[in-house]
Amino acid sequence: MVIGGGLAGMVTAAALRHRFDEVVLLERDKLPTGAEVRRGVPQARHAHLLVSGGARVVDSLVPGFLNRMLAEGAHRVNAPGDLVTMVVGWMPRRAGSQFLLSSSRALLDWVLRDMVSRDPRVQIRAESPAVELIGDAKRVRGVRGPDGVLEADLVVDTAGRGSRTPKWLAELGVGKVRTEVIDSGLAYATRVFLAPEAARTRFPVVNVQANSRIPEPGRGGVLLPMENGRWIVTLAGTRGGEPPATVDGYTDFAMNRIRHPILGELIARAEPLTGVHGTRTTSNQRHRYDELDLPEGLVALGDSVSAFNPVYGHGMSISAHCAFVLRAVLADGGSTRQAQRAIFRIGAGPWGMATGMDMHFPNVRGVQPGPLDRLRRAYSDRMGLTAVSRPRVYDAMTATYMLAKPMASLMAPGVLLDVLRGPIDPPLAEPPLTTDERRRAGL
Repeated sequence: MVIGGGLAGMVTAAALRHRFDEVVLLERDKLPTGAEVRRGVPQARHAHLLVSGGARVVDSLVPGFLNRMLAEGAHRVNAPGDLVTMVVGWMPRRAGSQFLLSSSRALLDWVLRDMVSRDPRVQIRAESPAVELIGDAKRVRGVRGPDGVLEADLVVDTAGRGSRTPKWLAELGVGKVRTEVIDSGLAYATRVFLAPEAARTRFPVVNVQANSRIPEPGRGGVLLPMENGRWIVTLAGTRGGEPPATVDGYTDFAMNRIRHPILGELIARAEPLTGVHGTRTTSNQRHRYDELDLPEGLVALGDSVSAFNPVYGHGMSISAHCAFVLRAVLADGGSTRQAQRAIFRIGAGPWGMATGMDMHFPNVRGVQPGPLDRLRRAYSDRMGLTAVSRPRVYDAMTATYMLAKPMASLMAPGVLLDVLRGPIDPPLAEPPLTTDERRRAGL
């Protein structure tokens, strides 16, 4: 039994379909028949991507997924070759082995749902919310749905930030789940554009990262190419520096409020297709199920366990890794408690990455940086500067961000030595768009 019909639910159903006779997926919303935004995923109106480490896992669980996405118009963006990104400064571009899969969230959800639902072992029940867990503090035996009790050997909660598992566990007498929340107050404002005709294919991702090194709110933004010749441009600002959700305010923010006006310059030459959509549901939130003696037969994964600030682009990929490790633990004869601990470990590195950035913005809630946190940031800053001119460091940074290698690889002896040696050249002064890209974008 899988609770939740988003990406996490679909990849979980795909991961479990070879182990169980039947996988029933319960989704409270009415599911669209095509690539449309649904009510239960309001964040779908904002920029989404799969990093290569997550995209490859999804493709292993749902064979043919990547090819299908590309056929439907998604963009495979080489990393770092097709990334125009400002970190400490503008980073150079060179061909790499990692990539981003860029598309609308609606397309991604629809492709996954269509592919997974074709398996007769998977039954998707829309407009069927799970009401409570059936069982006791020792074992979960199913859920209560709108049509009564549904028994199951395994219940997996993939409902996301709105998960009711903490409440349900308390009702079973398991105890209270400790929840960690680190909130920079980040707000999003997003608009979709039709790209200039010549820039509708083979155009890079353009990213201006917020600066947490100065005592003022962080402001940044990203442009992602997506299907049908469109750009989705999400602007973001932490508490006190939020982007307005109005057309004039959005345009001014892109041109004048972030560290470089490149996003404002690009969208000035594109055709707006939507109004401005805003959200403030961006805090880092983690339920510490690893600290409890959970009943057998129950697992939570994805945003139901660790929900990250979406600006870092890891949430969907982490969900895929969680589904993969759940399948692996069960295949090895492990218990659901062992699977839950493994799922916690999967999210620990990205949690540290996201919160390690967010805690340094002014007015953050939930944590204040200590001496060790400031030391880590100093190392991270030096690593970013060094990566400009030392490929080994740049490759390690890219691979860890793409969830293709563990965070520990940033402390590998060769990488550490290069970081200690420091940068050879300074960051680039301007965005490294090629002459051809500038021409096609109308710059």
